Amino acid sequence: MVSLWKFGTYNLYRQRMVRSDDDWSCLYVTFAKIKSKENVIMTKASKGFTLIEMMIAVAIISILASIALPIYTDNVLRGYLVDATNGMASAQAQLEQYYQDNRTYVGGPCAANTANFKFSCPPTAIDYTITATGQGPASAFAYSYTYTVAKGLVKATSSTKASWGGACPTDWIVRKGQSCP
Repeated sequence: MVSLWKFGTYNLYRQRMVRSDDDWSCLYVTFAKIKSKENVIMTKASKGFTLIEMMIAVAIISILASIALPIYTDNVLRGYLVDATNGMASAQAQLEQYYQDNRTYVGGPCAANTANFKFSCPPTAIDYTITATGQGPASAFAYSYTYTVAKGLVKATSSTKASWGGACPTDWIVRKGQSCP
């Protein structure tokens, strides 16, 4: 007895052989490849990427990464510099409020240290200098905010990364390429 079943692109033949004394039976299964139009098309179709396609994709990704990575790291660093400018502006407002209450800056509050900047505020009776010194990823940066009766408030950048332009005695350098006015 032989029966034929369609199984994907294979024909499945089942043969059952029964022994004459019926004490056991065997099942023989054989596969025969079907040659069909759709099978020929499947073998010619692409089943993956070629090596040149992969090399082109890797080259494009590496070019994009080489452009994007420096821009990304500079923007992350700019985010760290906000700690310094916000901390010094906050400390300046707190010292002015302290002066309004006590008529001296001595003993006034200073900004709390952050993960990226350490603050110091050594005030005198009539003026103060708030200094933010970078630490960690912002270790190349140092800013100051000085108040004197003669000059008023003066922002200054003591040091930056070499590629950012250097020191500026009249402003805070907070982005790459910013010039000192």
